[in-house]
Amino acid sequence: MSNRAINPTGVSYAQAHLVEAPTRWLFVSGQIPVDETDQVPTGFEDQCRLVWRNIEKQLLAGGMTLQDLVKVTVFLSDHRYRAANYKVRHEVLGGHSPALTIIIAGIYDEAWLLEIEAIAAA
Repeated sequence: MSNRAINPTGVSYAQAHLVEAPTRWLFVSGQIPVDETDQVPTGFEDQCRLVWRNIEKQLLAGGMTLQDLVKVTVFLSDHRYRAANYKVRHEVLGGHSPALTIIIAGIYDEAWLLEIEAIAAA
């Protein structure tokens, strides 16, 4: 299967992501910054890393990896988290460039500073 970024920006996202003839799709519900013991870290970067770990767990359960991500939607609770979100996303994804949308929105639980949903194809 061909799976490639179109017009990648160099900062862990692309303007588009082409998927040709996938055999499997995985739609990951919004992942939240809650760990296995129902705890929520207090700082944004810790929450963001935890959300990405939760996404990776769902991908692995579906037989996929972060490299199979083709679309990511990030919901931030506040505009001030943009830079930290970029930093962590780039650490996690490196040179991988899925299509990306970032939305500033009210989040379901006030303790959560972000939520991320994703689509993967393989």
